[in-house]
Amino acid sequence: MKKIIKNGTIVTASDTYQAEILIEDGKITQIGANLPALGAEVVDAKGCLVFPGGIDPHTHLDMPFGGTVTKDDFESGTIAAAFGGTTTVIDFCLTNKGEPLKNAIQIWHDKSREKAVIDYGFHLMISEINENVLNELPQVINEEGITSFKVFMAYKNVFQADDETLFRTLVSAKEHGALVMVHAENGDVIDYLTKKALEEGKTEPIYHALTRPTALEGEATGRAAKLTGLANSQLYVVHVSCADAVERITEARSEGFDVWGETCPQYLVLDQSYLEKPNFEGAKYVWSPPLREKWNQEVLWNALKSGQLQTLGSDQCSFDFKGQKDLGRDDFTKIPNGGPIIEDRLSILFSEGVKKGRISLNQFVDLTSTRAAKLFGLFPKKGTISIGADADLVIFDPNSERVISAETHHMAVDYNAFEGLKVTGEPVSVLVRGDYVVRDKQFVGKPGSGQYLKRAKYNTNSPLTKDQTLSIN
Repeated sequence: MKKIIKNGTIVTASDTYQAEILIEDGKITQIGANLPALGAEVVDAKGCLVFPGGIDPHTHLDMPFGGTVTKDDFESGTIAAAFGGTTTVIDFCLTNKGEPLKNAIQIWHDKSREKAVIDYGFHLMISEINENVLNELPQVINEEGITSFKVFMAYKNVFQADDETLFRTLVSAKEHGALVMVHAENGDVIDYLTKKALEEGKTEPIYHALTRPTALEGEATGRAAKLTGLANSQLYVVHVSCADAVERITEARSEGFDVWGETCPQYLVLDQSYLEKPNFEGAKYVWSPPLREKWNQEVLWNALKSGQLQTLGSDQCSFDFKGQKDLGRDDFTKIPNGGPIIEDRLSILFSEGVKKGRISLNQFVDLTSTRAAKLFGLFPKKGTISIGADADLVIFDPNSERVISAETHHMAVDYNAFEGLKVTGEPVSVLVRGDYVVRDKQFVGKPGSGQYLKRAKYNTNSPLTKDQTLSIN
């Protein structure tokens, strides 16, 4: 059915203006004043902002980790995402050494099919590089539309890849048009520090942070950036948490390296002291990289404002406090890493960023939607409000106030990392390809309605890319 959205203020990454939006067959077909409404459902957005649907470039739904599986799967996780104003997620597909990449991709298709209520795509983990993997990569890119690969520099003996794997992945990505993502922490040194802490009887959650100092995130970020420059390739650093990593990204970009950075809401509003909560409550805040000393928050906000960090992911990776997080009650290394973030990503950035004058409305849209769409091959189908784009839209009340709580969230997990935080601004209605998923704060979507997205190749014409003197084949 045709829809026409009236009386709202449209906000994109570049513009803010009053206009009507006509939606037909899931697409935006007209934008303007006094559009013909004959036969169309009229949606009154008076007093609200109209954003392009949020794109969360960093989620872990139905993911095995540490002997358990994340609490939120593609159904509960995407429902929660929709309530938060996110209409597309890109989830991380894990691989196993020695197995064909296509096997792992099929597993993720099986996890998501008939469950997702919003659109979704996959990143692919690269844990080893050999001739079999190299031969599969063109098919992964061209047939599956998976154009981003993740390499872990941490989690030794679990996910961690060596520098040769990272470098060869960067070289291959440059050749085939993919974007390489890194979890940047020095896993070898972290392994030593965690073993030493346990030997000394230091088992509480706070030691998760103390054994993963910011210097190790900065070192790994800088190392990955230097390898990217050497390969003349492209890099996206996920979940940047501290000043050390921001400095390395800023340096790399100033040298002309094609390096991008993402941070997450938890690093903007929570800090290391949360891991010291009594009665093992600190385990709720165990994820990697860990929460940092509070002063890092202002560095991250400034990096978002100045453009040295370009996206906001959630790193959604939820585990129940009771029955999952408490697996590490006597050993912090056994606490499943991750938190429930997906639902509150937009509200926190709007409330703490736009409302407090740290970023502009247009920057908010760029950080939560447009930049991810461009980096990950979804623009202009996703990530903006323009004629021909998918009608993925968020009708957002900028003045609504609420208190974040597990009692009212839509995730399946038994706690909320931002419990008690008062935020201003929340989605009222959310549409995916012109159909309501959330209408007047009520879920009206259908599991399985979300579509898998084959993404375009990375745009190698980035303004940061420059010719290098060394060519590596």
